[in-house]
Amino acid sequence: MPFDPTTRPLTPFEARVLATLMEKARTVPDSYPMTLNGLLTGCNQKTSREPVMALTEAEAQEALDGLRHLSLACESSGNRATRWEHNFQRGVGVPEQSAVLLGLLMLRGPQTAGELRINAERWYRFADISSVEAFLEELQERSADKGGPLVVQLPRAPGAREQRWAHLLCGPVDTTAASTSTSVVPSALQA
Repeated sequence: MPFDPTTRPLTPFEARVLATLMEKARTVPDSYPMTLNGLLTGCNQKTSREPVMALTEAEAQEALDGLRHLSLACESSGNRATRWEHNFQRGVGVPEQSAVLLGLLMLRGPQTAGELRINAERWYRFADISSVEAFLEELQERSADKGGPLVVQLPRAPGAREQRWAHLLCGPVDTTAASTSTSVVPSALQA
């Protein structure tokens, strides 16, 4: 059975660590799998991240342990240091294109289909915006036996031309707050 965020959603730290592993596997394959130190640097970088985080080594290790328990990350032995790699596609049961979109949403927060296409350039080259939209719709209409929907289309923000998409890997998203805010907070964190 694939990962089901309705049963056990990812924590924000787990989502950041997982998405960073996914990003670095594609953008810097020579340094992948990653050491904890390299992963921490990627998680805490100040560009291309929403929200910006400052994870500690202990928080990153705890996130890796949680991801390993969910079969979304695995440990491999390097020459001297333990290295980590993601198992996202197999663990969640999605094609490569969907994994790219989910990774970008976890790293950069809610985005329009056009923004996702542009931001995906280093990860995967989508033919056009309609192909991005098709994968997003497939993720939104995902059946319960496959783990349920993994994205949600947010209401159009005031003054915005296009609707943004958010991932559901950290649990349900408060879509009413999302239409007025730039950052979407999982509803579980708002209590």
